[in-house]
Amino acid sequence: MSEPLHIELSDFQRDILLKGLRYVRSSRMMEFRDLQDKSGDEEKAEIQRRDELGEIRHLVELLDRKTRKGEPAAV
Repeated sequence: MSEPLHIELSDFQRDILLKGLRYVRSSRMMEFRDLQDKSGDEEKAEIQRRDELGEIRHLVELLDRKTRKGEPAAV
């Protein structure tokens, strides 16, 4: 991972980011997957999806933690 970027967000900006991340997470979770794929990449795609969802979850936790503490978010 690259070096952290520290920015200050207003509560409104933080809420927008959290809503967007939740939308992306839901979209990724419900993404259609063709189970008839003969390439054998189903497991690889599932692992990638799980990793992406973990990264999204981590970002949401960072933003939520900053909201609860009333500190500027570090993104």
